[in-house]
Parts: sequence; C-alpha cells; structure tokens
Amino acid sequence: MATILVVDDELGIRALLSEILADEGHTVELAENAAQARACRERIRPDLVLLDIWMPDVDGITLLKEWSASALLTMPVIMMSGHGTIDTAVEATKFGATAFLEKPITLQKLLRAVEQGLIKPAARAVAVASASAPSEAGLTVQVAMTGGATPISPPVMLGPQPEQSFDLDRPLREARDAFEKSYFEFHLSQENGSMTRVAEKTGLERTHLYRKLKQLGVDLSRNKRSVT
Repeated sequence: MATILVVDDELGIRALLSEILADEGHTVELAENAAQARACRERIRPDLVLLDIWMPDVDGITLLKEWSASALLTMPVIMMSGHGTIDTAVEATKFGATAFLEKPITLQKLLRAVEQGLIKPAARAVAVASASAPSEAGLTVQVAMTGGATPISPPVMLGPQPEQSFDLDRPLREARDAFEKSYFEFHLSQENGSMTRVAEKTGLERTHLYRKLKQLGVDLSRNKRSVT
C-alpha cells in the first residue's frame, strides 16, 4: 500500500478522503495549506499527492510549480478543484500534475485516479503509449475528468448461503433495523470488510453507508480487512 498526502484547506474533504484512502489500506498524511504540505514533503516522500488548487495564501498550482522547480516533484500529483476547467487541468499537467479531479469527487473517480497515479512510471508510460490520444497530458486529463473507471466484477459466492431468521413479533422499526443490520453484516463479510465494495454492491454513497452502519451498531472492526 502507498503513503498518500492529501492537501486541502477544507476539513470535511480532508477527513472524507482520509477515511476512504485509509479503508483502502493506504497510509494518509494530511495538510491544510502549502506550508504544512512543504513540511510533510520534507519529512517523508509520499507515493502520491492529492493537491487542492484553491487554497488561501499559496494555491496548489503555485506549490506544484515550486516542487517542480526545486526537483521535489518526485511523486505523482493529482490536482483537485471545485471550480476547475479544461484550461486549468491542462495548465496543471504542464507543471507536472498527472491528473485532475473535479469536485465534488465521486468515489469511483477518486479510486480510479489514485490507482492510475500509483502505477510505476514505466508501466504508466506503456499504458499511455498504447492508448489512442493526441497527447499524454490530454489523455490524463480526459481520464481523470470522465472517471476512467473500470467495472468491478461481483464476488463469486461458493457454497450455500446461511439463512437468516427474524423475530417479526416486534415494532416495524425494530424489525427493519434488525434486517438491515444483518444485510450489511452479510455484505461486509462477503467483501472482507471493504467499505468501497460494499458501497458499490449496496448502491449507497460511502458517507451514507458509514452513517447507516454506525446507526445500526454494526461492528466494523470485526470484518476489517488486514493489510498485507
């Protein structure tokens, strides 16, 4: 798994991205401005950086240029913005960004961009060369802004599935909560605790899924995946 630096001045976005990436098994470092991002870059060498463009004091493009000029751009950088345009994305790639994500960032787009960003340089070059596109920068921007995600195959379930029984002699709300808790526990077990795959399987947004599981009292640690 990778060490990923998330740079964004919005606490909610930092928290959400950290939660998603940590659940995928990555180590996440957080910075709310360029100063903290510089300090983190000096302290460690992240495998990938998610960098917001619009930040107070020093914006993301300026920080990207700074890293590029000082030979510190040794990791792929994915730019993020809620007010981005194609011109902004192309400008970012000119200064070394590998991709551009437009906010609000969907789960599928985020994971796909991170997956592609973490591909080794040689493998990334082969992937770009084999694609039909006018330029490497144009391809990267197009992939990031359109999602570029491949469908995830459903898991194969072997053997008979356990039957569930519910006590129906209770108020409707309690019976419904009991069913939903068993439903989500079943899918967490089938997906080895992967919140990403459970969200996709059940058709819920990840944040909604987290709130639902906490509300139902589902023990997330029991089915939590181990990182090898």
